[in-house]
Amino acid sequence: MPGGPRRAARPSPPCRYDGRVTDVNTNAPAPEADDAPEQVRVRQEKRARLLAEGREAYPVVLAIDSTIAEVREKYAHLEAGEETEDEVGIAGRVMLARNGGKLCFATLMDGAGNRIQVMLSAAEVGPDSLAQYKADVDLGDHLFVHGRVISSRRGELSILARPGTAPAGLFTPGIAEGDPVPAWEIAAKSVRPLPKTYTAEDGTEMSLSEDMRVRRRYLDMIVRPAARDMVRMRANVVKSLRQYFDEAGFIEIETPMLQNLHGGAAARPFSTHMNAYDTDLYLRIAPELFLKRAVVGGVDKVFEINRNFRNEGADSSHSPEFTMLEAYEAYGSYDTMARRTREFIQKAARDALGTEVVALPDGSTYDLSGSWREISMFEATAEALGREFTVDTPLPELVKIAEELGEDVADHWGPGKVAEVIFEAAVGDDLWEPTFVRDYPEDSSPLTRGHRTKKGVVEKWDLYVRGFELATAYSELVDPVIQRERFEAQALAAANGDPEAMVLDEDFLMAMEYGMPPACGWGNAERTFWVFEGVTAREGVPFPTMRHEIDQVTRKIYPDVKL
Repeated sequence: MPGGPRRAARPSPPCRYDGRVTDVNTNAPAPEADDAPEQVRVRQEKRARLLAEGREAYPVVLAIDSTIAEVREKYAHLEAGEETEDEVGIAGRVMLARNGGKLCFATLMDGAGNRIQVMLSAAEVGPDSLAQYKADVDLGDHLFVHGRVISSRRGELSILARPGTAPAGLFTPGIAEGDPVPAWEIAAKSVRPLPKTYTAEDGTEMSLSEDMRVRRRYLDMIVRPAARDMVRMRANVVKSLRQYFDEAGFIEIETPMLQNLHGGAAARPFSTHMNAYDTDLYLRIAPELFLKRAVVGGVDKVFEINRNFRNEGADSSHSPEFTMLEAYEAYGSYDTMARRTREFIQKAARDALGTEVVALPDGSTYDLSGSWREISMFEATAEALGREFTVDTPLPELVKIAEELGEDVADHWGPGKVAEVIFEAAVGDDLWEPTFVRDYPEDSSPLTRGHRTKKGVVEKWDLYVRGFELATAYSELVDPVIQRERFEAQALAAANGDPEAMVLDEDFLMAMEYGMPPACGWGNAERTFWVFEGVTAREGVPFPTMRHEIDQVTRKIYPDVKL
């Protein structure tokens, strides 16, 4: 199966940006002191002063003995005004702060978004320490606080800071039981201020723009709970998928990312050069051909979750680098994989979200439960067009239909690719409920077994969810003679100008000649996550590849949050 879902019939359009803004993997130069915005300059001066005074701006160890979540759970029963003598040491990022004369308040947040109030009073920490806190600590700093657990007069669970000693059993090498512990300590000084996000009086949302959220994902995760939830949700989905395949008897293996030949999908590769062997290599576009080699070798159930790379366009539904899951099962068919796909997606929804009904960002819901619809690609398209549309429809007529639908057709496309473009335009984009679209043209699916009863089509389905292709499965082609013929046809397509045509892989054909059992294969990529997130490629990938930006010290540090 060709490396998972993609709109095979049409090349991805180029990604367009406004040019305002840097690659997330590019380190922007630190601003010179004279050029730095005042907010940055003041914080840099504080850092320099701390170091000059022999104090730490980024200490190695801290006497942390509890998490914010643990404290909130353990002391949730405290009534307003109730105090304990229990002391804890916690740390978090300062998200809110209010300084008074003899009493200061701050809200600390951990990486999961849990928050707790800390209180620093002159009576407990001393006037000098309190003055130092006011002078040193800014919003965005990571702060360690040691103190008593109390509930404020307003019923807010809080830590009342005071110095103490390290408890027994502290899992922090370098801090021994009984060592003195300060009431507070900067854990990491933030040199840049956090962006302010709020709702203006007129109802305008002052927040990070989509572009800013993507380019500065770390900021997005700090200020927006949904961004943090996305990361954790992805991890839970991957965990659920691995659990499903493990319980079903599949073995997870790793296949090469650097390959001598690019194969397993119709896509353009990234190329590189290996100096040690003085040879050109390709970043893999799919793990398919190596996973099939494993099936030949006797691994009857095999899967992999790893990265793929395709040197194509980038848009709302395509990314040049993406997570891919592929699985192969001996003695199964595309019907087998249809059942498995519904099972593990529904399981992932339950595991990651607690329900099979997904809540989307716009307030609507999407139901993944129950059985899923199945349609024939050609029959559904014929019904939508109101005219005959079959695998035998001549290429000139297909081109005419595509042009009537406003679709561009490349000269090197065969009838299968054109037919798929027509299907997408007439049917696919409107498939809202989970739908298996079955039986695709043979000439656009070179790694797929021919249909057992229908001439000219193959046993392949694409799963559509909310109008986009989510996953693909095949009854795999295991006849090495037919596979060679298909590869030779792909070579002709490449000669005729198809940049995505597959290459003939002699080693893979040799493996098949030793006998590959009947098998089914399945693949999908990032889009599984989007089902649960309700977002697109740029939003749904934690750190997507993007064009370079002109930083300008992030627009002189957020003069308007909408960057």
